[in-house]
Amino acid sequence: MKFNSLVSLLFFVFFIGFEAIAQKDPKAKVVLDGMSQKYQSMKGFTASFDYTFQDGGGTGDRQTGEIAVSGEKYRLKLPDQEIYNDGKTVWTFIQTDTYKEVTINDVAQMEGELTPSNIYKMYQTGFNYKLLADKTYQGKVVNVVELTAQKPNAPFKQVKLMVDKATKDLLGWEMYDGQGGMFSYSFKNLKAAPSLPATYFVFDPKKYPGIEVIDLR
Repeated sequence: MKFNSLVSLLFFVFFIGFEAIAQKDPKAKVVLDGMSQKYQSMKGFTASFDYTFQDGGGTGDRQTGEIAVSGEKYRLKLPDQEIYNDGKTVWTFIQTDTYKEVTINDVAQMEGELTPSNIYKMYQTGFNYKLLADKTYQGKVVNVVELTAQKPNAPFKQVKLMVDKATKDLLGWEMYDGQGGMFSYSFKNLKAAPSLPATYFVFDPKKYPGIEVIDLR
């Protein structure tokens, strides 16, 4: 699987599921609700992140990036790719030394998928969850909440969220595909950013002469 496709799984194509025996743990719900309420109160945020993929054979890949979120809008920056979402349209911009292209979709075409603007509430439907033992993560004590989905056909079987016990920030998470693959994401430098301009989340193809535009709307 190509790296860009793996990174896209961070914010897209994320209905997870299998017949889970575990029920919804009330203690875990307290942690998750606190995290969600913290995000809602922020209105928006910026952060950098580390992304790591490791397959069943121990082969890994690592990248870094930046995200910005304002309500339903978000912008994701990677070394060769950027994703813009202004709440109505999604632009996926890829740029290398040899070519430039942007793929355009309506937000409605991606309904139900995980995005930076809904990650803090993904647990509210379709998941069972339980609270695991606390651990130290990024030098901080975190609550570890394990999510399992409720449907049988899923690209991932399990998700673990690391929530700062003191601040309720979501510091990172791990996703397991059931075949030995693990996708890990770690947030750093999380800052509230309620006043990002709307134009920050809009991609303008006119700024990139010669770009290939793939409009799928």
